[in-house]
Amino acid sequence: MNPKLALVPLALSLSACDARCSPDSGRSSSPTPMPSAPTANASPTRTDGSSPAVPANSAQPSRPASGALVASTNAFCTDLWGAIRDTQGNLAISPASIVTALAMTLGGARGDTASELKRALHIGGSVDDFIASTGELVRTWNAGSGPTVLRVANKLFGEKTYAFEQPYVDKTGQIFGAPLEPVDFLKAAESARKLINDWVAKETQDRIKDLIPANGVDDQTRLALVNAIYFKAEWEDPFQLAATKPAPFSVTATDKKDVPTMNRTGYLRHGVQDGVKILELPYKSGDSSMVLVLPDAIDGLGGVEKAMTPKAIDRWMRDLKFERVSVALPRFEIDPPSSIELRTALGKLGVKTAFDRNKADFRDIGNPPDPADRLVISKVFHKSFVKLDEKGTEAAGGTAVVMARAGSAPPKDPPKEFKADHPFLFFLRDTRSGLILFMGRVADPTVK
Repeated sequence: MNPKLALVPLALSLSACDARCSPDSGRSSSPTPMPSAPTANASPTRTDGSSPAVPANSAQPSRPASGALVASTNAFCTDLWGAIRDTQGNLAISPASIVTALAMTLGGARGDTASELKRALHIGGSVDDFIASTGELVRTWNAGSGPTVLRVANKLFGEKTYAFEQPYVDKTGQIFGAPLEPVDFLKAAESARKLINDWVAKETQDRIKDLIPANGVDDQTRLALVNAIYFKAEWEDPFQLAATKPAPFSVTATDKKDVPTMNRTGYLRHGVQDGVKILELPYKSGDSSMVLVLPDAIDGLGGVEKAMTPKAIDRWMRDLKFERVSVALPRFEIDPPSSIELRTALGKLGVKTAFDRNKADFRDIGNPPDPADRLVISKVFHKSFVKLDEKGTEAAGGTAVVMARAGSAPPKDPPKEFKADHPFLFFLRDTRSGLILFMGRVADPTVK
């Protein structure tokens, strides 16, 4: 049986053993029970009974994301989108979720395995600094208060007979608030899969279900490293329900559909450049926003996606200015039935050794005496949910922070027009740092 390791919501599951192993070699010759995460690192139990998120008061006090982390995450985001953009239809990912899970994984990697992950994540400086900065940002999100609901949770689900390296368990628990829970992959992999999926569903208010698909883990799995994010916020200025009317949406240059379309006019940050219109819609809390990118041409989205870079996104945002804008925006909900498998996409970004059962080096996570028991990644699963309506946005599997805007009395001149009546991109951004938390494509608002 080939080794298996899966990443989910993001979850990352590492497996042991290669095709030459005997049936019993999935465990070490003298298995040592998996160490439990230290009590001091465990997250406090929530009053609502759900699993703990990263504690706001763990480790050092939180501070805003570093410029290096923002630049790295946004560059990784556009690279990853380029690797999956040929996927047809509506599509959404959470760079924040994926990067958090990969940062936890990188913390246990060595050699070429670590170097490839570092390059893919565009880490120019110290890996330790990158990991620490990611953990600080997670704590910042969890420490937030106000009208926005933002919850981040991390957890390690480990085979109960496998000996994990205690320094890795301690570090991941301290920095990311990710406790290690013993499970029985060896004899009850399906029950373990259900346990993980149930945890993810609970952490995301049932918006992310069945993150790990059937056979996503098996008796060779030794660790599932899981990140789950839930976000819900109201617009600073909501759309009026009475103003929502059916309007045509051009799915292609020749195919139109009537879709419920929200309408409002107000002062918003708006821009026109590079063959696109850009609009920023702030949320009530004032530290995150949704940015919409609408190509001028009905069939122009593919070209925009192909040319998209971090510099292009920075230019879009830099040139926005407050203008009176008439907005027509379809309601939409992206709720895919199955997860995205990111192994191929990560391979395009140069992450190859981590998936190679002969070369993967995760000895800082587990260093068994039998080389056949060493860990390797086999699959990476990711799933995102995004719903946008008159009140605001709900998202799971990714993260966003809220942003406010200024306003003034409307002039007599006619407003600018932002009419999203054909395929467009969206970004959820942390407006304090500029970090992209969610991004997606709406190709057809009538399809989830």
